[in-house]
Amino acid sequence: MAANQIIKTLVWGKLKVSSQTMAAPKASAVLRWGQLVVGVICMVMIANLQYGWTFFVPGIQKSFGWDRASIQVAFTLFVLFETWLVPIEGWFVDKYGPGFVIFVGGILCGIGWVMNSYATTLTAFYAAQIIAGIGAGGVYGTCIGTALKWFPDKRGLAAGITAAGFGAGSALTVVPIQAMIAESGFQTTFFNFGIGQGIIVCVLAFVLRVPKAGEVPATTTNANVIQSTRQFSPSEIIGPTPYWLVGTAIALIGGVAMWIMGWQFYIPLALAALIFSYGGYVVWTRGQPIFLLMYFMFTIVGAGGLMVTANLYPIAKDIKVDTVPVTLFGLTMAALTWSATIDRVLNGLTRPFFGWISDHIGRENTMFVAFFIEGLGIFALYKLGHDPVWFVLLSGLVFFAWGEIYSLFPSTCTDTFGTKFATTNAGLLYTAKGTAALLVPYTNQIQKATGSWDIVFIISAAANILAAVLALFVLKAWRVRVIAKG
Repeated sequence: MAANQIIKTLVWGKLKVSSQTMAAPKASAVLRWGQLVVGVICMVMIANLQYGWTFFVPGIQKSFGWDRASIQVAFTLFVLFETWLVPIEGWFVDKYGPGFVIFVGGILCGIGWVMNSYATTLTAFYAAQIIAGIGAGGVYGTCIGTALKWFPDKRGLAAGITAAGFGAGSALTVVPIQAMIAESGFQTTFFNFGIGQGIIVCVLAFVLRVPKAGEVPATTTNANVIQSTRQFSPSEIIGPTPYWLVGTAIALIGGVAMWIMGWQFYIPLALAALIFSYGGYVVWTRGQPIFLLMYFMFTIVGAGGLMVTANLYPIAKDIKVDTVPVTLFGLTMAALTWSATIDRVLNGLTRPFFGWISDHIGRENTMFVAFFIEGLGIFALYKLGHDPVWFVLLSGLVFFAWGEIYSLFPSTCTDTFGTKFATTNAGLLYTAKGTAALLVPYTNQIQKATGSWDIVFIISAAANILAAVLALFVLKAWRVRVIAKG
């Protein structure tokens, strides 16, 4: 097939060739896999906004003298705005199409990192990360939602491949970012990578689109993966909008009051409590209670992973393995560099791997296996991580068993509530990552109070084991009842 024909297929979804040259199903396959590739590239371009942050923290701390917990608030704000606004961005996708949201997201991602390069106050870093988070969320949620619509027959795999771009994308730039920071400083690195990544996303925005009628299969034919034929609207899942406007007002008034009284440190904890108390009540009484279970599971598993990803550098430094040379596969690098590289690769591979597994053995069965491995891996890292080789290997295992949440939960959500509002509904569930991020700053306080990361490791391991049990023994049977009820 000529290159110009492939480009036309990706952009317009039409390919004019003779029946002898190309059968219709083949043209459809080229189209939807091409769309998937475009989404993956977009995800790769925004991966550093989250996973590359840990490499900038030491330079920021050294330059300005701020404590680590205060700096990590910027990371928390990024994750919050990356996740909590995805449902709204999903509405824009439904109204204006994915290209518009991707384009705006690319601009905001670039602006955020350029602002980071000029920031000299914590407030400026916070503002920059909020802008970058809004942009990243728009790109992330749109790409995942679009992939779910193109692949109803391979939902886990498609979501996993797309999410892999976000998980493994930063692996390509771990060494270049570290080298540029060492040579030119973190400000220059923020600026150059922000501009480059933002431009590429904006260009690809003109290619990505949703499928038209008849371009994709209806549903999966695998009996292990049950899918609803009912199309649940967002308000049917989480309750009517007025209730959430009241919750938002309570959060804003409470946050301002706590800020005035000097209780800023407790605002994230208060927000998390509000989400699971007021939000839980609304979902339980006005929406679909099973969504609350999915949200809780996503939160506790996500929190454990974010505690590690956001603190990988300080953990390695505190246990004195960060600069220790480690030789693997004939290559010698510092343990932290090895860990950051392998972790990103495995965090990417796990998403399509476990997504593909879930397409065959079912979502909940896969969750049980993955979450259980994650819990054991974190506990083993707690026990053996002081050895640099074990630190590299076990951190890789932890990332491998954690990243699959970004393929399993969107797939499970769409299987349960239908494809019509897949982008918005999966976005609503994705906000659990933001809720999990509210807990990240407190990990540094726990470490500071106890002098070690032991309690953080134990809490994270226990959370994953709990999620594994809930998936197999509660979520599985509950989903069968919800889908059968229709």
